[in-house]
Amino acid sequence: MTNLHRIAGEAVAAAVGRGITVATAESLTAGMVTAMLADTPGASAMLQGGVVSYRNSVKRDVLGVPQALLDSVGSVDGAVAAAMADGARRTCGADLGVSTTGVAGPDDHDGKPVGTVFIGVATAEGSTSFPYSFEGTRAEIRALACGAALERLQEALASLSYRE
Repeated sequence: MTNLHRIAGEAVAAAVGRGITVATAESLTAGMVTAMLADTPGASAMLQGGVVSYRNSVKRDVLGVPQALLDSVGSVDGAVAAAMADGARRTCGADLGVSTTGVAGPDDHDGKPVGTVFIGVATAEGSTSFPYSFEGTRAEIRALACGAALERLQEALASLSYRE
């Protein structure tokens, strides 16, 4: 069992135990977070769905990220990650949304260096984001971002002790 599977399993158990549903919005991880959760037995009791929003048009049209925000800061930004998480939560009808956006490489993107990652978390009470700076290959950065998203999901689940 990989570390990612272990963290995902703990997150699934916590969500199911608390009756909390989860949705994902993924850019640079392109479904890895959702796949890790879905690999866990019992995930169907908590995983509502996920959106792979690699392109800004999907961030805007499906997740509701404001075009003005994307125009002003680009796709790799904490405010965008927070909006993506909230969009996933609303679109999928979940209690909690988690998102990933960042630069896996090999080139910088929107003026942000390779390894820049933001993880978004949203509940009915609001949304926030967490910045990261990872080093490694494209695959390593994507895996690190997936792990960070699962860890932030665990933290959010720990702070939600009841179903909203």
